[in-house]
Amino acid sequence: MLTSLLQKGLSEINLSFEDSQIEQLKDYLELLVKWNKAYNLTAITNPQKMVAYHVLDSLAIINEIPEKSFCLDVGTGAGLPGIPLAIMLPESKWVLLDSNGKKTRFVQQAIASCGLSNVNVVHSRIQDYHADSSFDVIVSRAYSSVSDFVSSVTPIWQVNTRLITMKTELSKAEKQSLDSAIYKLEINQLQVPGIAEKRSLVTIQRQDI
Repeated sequence: MLTSLLQKGLSEINLSFEDSQIEQLKDYLELLVKWNKAYNLTAITNPQKMVAYHVLDSLAIINEIPEKSFCLDVGTGAGLPGIPLAIMLPESKWVLLDSNGKKTRFVQQAIASCGLSNVNVVHSRIQDYHADSSFDVIVSRAYSSVSDFVSSVTPIWQVNTRLITMKTELSKAEKQSLDSAIYKLEINQLQVPGIAEKRSLVTIQRQDI
């Protein structure tokens, strides 16, 4: 069931895949279902719904990430969107950051179970995190406010770093809070198979550095 749903979903978002990648995504979801029963990692408990709301939603931003990027996923939680993206972009490198120990333990297990050599997990708050080198892309699904996301990553935000986040909708107030003289803001609508709600892809680059 999961295999066919994953194959169908990836085809619907025009994403080519290898059978091995489908197996990795399936292994990830099965592990998430198992751990979720004890550790409450996600409010979504239905495996079929996880395909849409976790895997396909994460992969909807894949075209914004160059193949060989060095990426940071802030507040990764259960490894989202970082793990699905790392699976489908095997030449990219990822740091998955979260302050919740049970979630980073799960992510570490998922990395091992999926055989991912391009992912590291860090148990830390973003405020306490010191990057050894600059990131090409910083992503997050964890923030309800884009402004909070921007302010939290500003200390490690370099001139060529792109911020990427997903929102149900960006309010007028949020748009105004991001000063256009400092930030280059792009907002595009996303269509995610299996998700009826509006989804917006928000990308931000600094113009003041």
